[in-house]
Amino acid sequence: MGKAIALLSGGLDSTLAILIMRRQGIGIEAIKFLTPFDCAVSDGASPLRDPSAVAAKYDFHVRTCRLGEQFIEMVRNPSHGYGKNMNPCIDCRILMLREAKELLAEVEADFIVTGEVLGQRPMSQRKEILYHIDKEAGVPGLVMRPLSAHLLKITLPEARGVVDREKLYGFSGRSRKPQMALAEEFGLTDYPAPAGGCLLTEQNYARKLRDLLLHSPFPARREIDLLRTGRHFRFSPECKIIVGRDATENSVIESLSSDHDCIMKVEAAGSPTTLVTGKLSDEALKTAAGICARYSDAKHLPEVEVTITKEGMTVRMKVSPAGRETLERLRIS
Repeated sequence: MGKAIALLSGGLDSTLAILIMRRQGIGIEAIKFLTPFDCAVSDGASPLRDPSAVAAKYDFHVRTCRLGEQFIEMVRNPSHGYGKNMNPCIDCRILMLREAKELLAEVEADFIVTGEVLGQRPMSQRKEILYHIDKEAGVPGLVMRPLSAHLLKITLPEARGVVDREKLYGFSGRSRKPQMALAEEFGLTDYPAPAGGCLLTEQNYARKLRDLLLHSPFPARREIDLLRTGRHFRFSPECKIIVGRDATENSVIESLSSDHDCIMKVEAAGSPTTLVTGKLSDEALKTAAGICARYSDAKHLPEVEVTITKEGMTVRMKVSPAGRETLERLRIS
């Protein structure tokens, strides 16, 4: 019986790939890579709600591996370019396979398993690109893709008799029906609706990230985390305004603020939390206060008092709510 490292996104395809291998008696060490750009559960692109429960049911182990600075560097300058938005899918797969390769000896595994389906994603799941990715990652012949194996070259595990090729599949394209039927066969019911699972594929997020990298080529992790929440406005190359859209986002923005930022609120009415970060000129503060007022419940008043807090000091500023032209001119997404 062989053993494999499996890349587990938590979605249906990667889970099925593992179950196909387990059915053949292959031992599995699953890796869930975590990046700064993973969708949160609330984004509607969540992985299986509890991968550990599936792992326990089908007898495999899951470990997490964080890809931080090296992943951000790859996103900043991908060798193979971006997809439709800011998604460097080819370089992402190469990086993850390289990381998996480093663990093969440690866990005494023979090969790598992924849930990729030929033709499902136009950038990274074409046949010639899959082979190129394997070569670049230094794992040619060692990557098993059980869902599309019949449409791909025989891998080393198959050639050596570790895996029975006849018990693999030939799925291709974007239809999910074959996978759903196979999931039913395995008794797998708890899986998410299809989604990318990566914020880099989302147009609005990509715009905010592109703006950030333009003005801050080496952003702090806090700056990356702030991209997930709020309305973003660029006042100047050195100054950005972020406005919460609800109580949850208000809380997140406050938790990610630093002593050098300004926090604004309209205390006399329902108000967003507004963060002003970077170079804080008087004009920037006045503009941010107007935007804060515009998104408050006092937006119809001719003048609104906005509370501004920085480094424990609080002042109040009376401003007119920002007009539509100001919002459209400064809005990042």
